[in-house]
Amino acid sequence: MALDRILVVDDTPIIRKSLEERLRGKRLSVSTAGSIAEAEKRLAANSFDLIFLDMELPDGDGRVFIERMSHSEAKPIVVMITANGSVETVVECMRSGAFDYVTKPFSMTQIDLVMKKASEFQRAVKVTDFLNRDSISRREIIGKSPVVVRLKELIQRVGRTNATVMISGENGTGKELVANEIFLNSQRLNKPFIKVNCAAISETLIESEFFGHEKGSFTGATDQRDGRFELADGGTILLDEISEISLGLQAKLLRVLQEREFERVGGNKTIKVDVRVLATTNRDLFKAVQKGDFREDLYYRLNVFPIQVPPLRDRTGDVELLATHFLERFSREHGIKTAGFSPDGIAGLVAHNWPGNVRELQNVVERAAILTEEGAPITADLMGLASPIPTSAPSAGSGQVTNGSAANSNGNAASGDVVPLHEMEKRAIIQALQQTNGNRTQAAEMLQISIRTLRNKLAEYRESGVELETLT
Repeated sequence: MALDRILVVDDTPIIRKSLEERLRGKRLSVSTAGSIAEAEKRLAANSFDLIFLDMELPDGDGRVFIERMSHSEAKPIVVMITANGSVETVVECMRSGAFDYVTKPFSMTQIDLVMKKASEFQRAVKVTDFLNRDSISRREIIGKSPVVVRLKELIQRVGRTNATVMISGENGTGKELVANEIFLNSQRLNKPFIKVNCAAISETLIESEFFGHEKGSFTGATDQRDGRFELADGGTILLDEISEISLGLQAKLLRVLQEREFERVGGNKTIKVDVRVLATTNRDLFKAVQKGDFREDLYYRLNVFPIQVPPLRDRTGDVELLATHFLERFSREHGIKTAGFSPDGIAGLVAHNWPGNVRELQNVVERAAILTEEGAPITADLMGLASPIPTSAPSAGSGQVTNGSAANSNGNAASGDVVPLHEMEKRAIIQALQQTNGNRTQAAEMLQISIRTLRNKLAEYRESGVELETLT
């Protein structure tokens, strides 16, 4: 991130000339002024990133000029030039709003050092301002199912590298949370983490969001602006919903990934960056490539390390864990006291297919927590979910639960209160497989779950020692 535009304000021609030559040698844009009046004209016509300002000018005091600038929208970094390096003078410079100072006569090495400090300061201010508007979530990925355990392993493995990662999955599965975890496990943890929601920015503005723009490059560009790639220099950038960008911008993005350089919109200066790229998509990008909606070369540049985030229906063992976590969180946030979930509430949570994934679950739990009576359990009905637990007493001799008892193999009532949910789930799966003669596809359809979920469940049961012949 460079200090591109410099203004030198000094009434000594040789100082103006020497500074101008030194700064232009660094390929910077430099303007000069010999008085406050001239400096005000330059500022009215252009914006500047840094001003070298003499303390004593023919038409006024440089410190007064700084105070006037502090009330304007453009607040360039100011380095005072003074002939007096006393402590009192330095304190006066800082109180007036100067970033630093140099004492006459100064060397060009001093100028280089103060420019480096100013550049680092400018970068820190801009990145901090951006991150204040787009804070990093530090919520952990919750789950103990095999697919989530594997997901966490992949995050830790790729996190410590600089590899580009493509994170795919349905809406609401937590792709951005996965990206956050990759960043938090990376070597760039103490560097910027900049996010771009490609689907939320209009096509006419997204190039400027990516690469920044120069003043006057288009209608409304009233000032120079750094793009997200420039803000992320040294750190990580997240391109959320990357499939939504146009083919034209895809070509420019490909160049950044290949060459690590770009130009601002309306500019001709090449800016080099060191950025790690993470991308997310809810679409099948390979199919988009086949249809011609996404560049094949960009696809392979982004898909260096693919991570598929599983839908919630493929991790049913995590539903109760997630729901409990959300309930505890919303109880704290809203000052609500509940008695947790009722048995039929848990059964309803586990049985639901969750087309909206974790986001849907979170919304359902928050709404129910707000609606429930103080100290009461949350029921399936309150969450708008169908409960698989019968609420009416079955007819006698049906072999179902009657008056809190269950019929045993001899037809007698066996004592016992409630069948554990995992046992109910296991029985339902075994029954479905028996009725379909072991056809897993048909059994999954009967159970209203995906074939992947059924496979995962069977694998869990095998690991727990259930006889295999009962599951095929």
